Amino acid sequence: MNDILTRIPHFVANHVLLVAAFIVIILALIALEVSRQFRGFRELTPGALVQMINRGEPLVIDMSAIPDFEKGHITGSKHIAPSQFDPENKDLAKARDLQVVTVCKNGMESGKAAKRLVKAGFTNVATLGGGLDAWRRADLPLAKGKK
Repeated sequence: MNDILTRIPHFVANHVLLVAAFIVIILALIALEVSRQFRGFRELTPGALVQMINRGEPLVIDMSAIPDFEKGHITGSKHIAPSQFDPENKDLAKARDLQVVTVCKNGMESGKAAKRLVKAGFTNVATLGGGLDAWRRADLPLAKGKK
C-alpha cells in the first residue's frame, strides 16, 4: 500500500492531461447530481409510475405530438401539446397541489414542462425518466387513439 502512495506523484507528473480529464469528469458528475437534487421535481422509473397510477395518485400529462399520442400513450393520460402547454392555465392550475407527472416521447420535452410547473408553484411534480421510450422498453401497455 505504501508503494502505491509513493507512485502517485510520479503518475500525476507524467500524466497531467489524463489526471486533469479525470478531475473534470468527477466535478461534472458531482455538479449533475447536485443540480438533480435542487431542480424541484423527481424522475420516475416506469415501475414507480405504474405503482402511482395503481394507487390513483397522479395526473399524467403527455407532451407528445398528436400523431405520437394517438399511436400510443399511457392509459388515462391527458394530452397537451408542447406549444399549448401553460402552467397558468385555469384547468391545469386546479391541479397545483396534486401529483403531476409529465411524459413525452423520450423525456426531453417533459423535463422542460416539469421545470415550468415547478416555477409556476406546483409542489408535487415528477417526470417519467426516458419518456415513453422507457415505458415501451419496460414492456408496459399503451392505449391507442385520442383518449
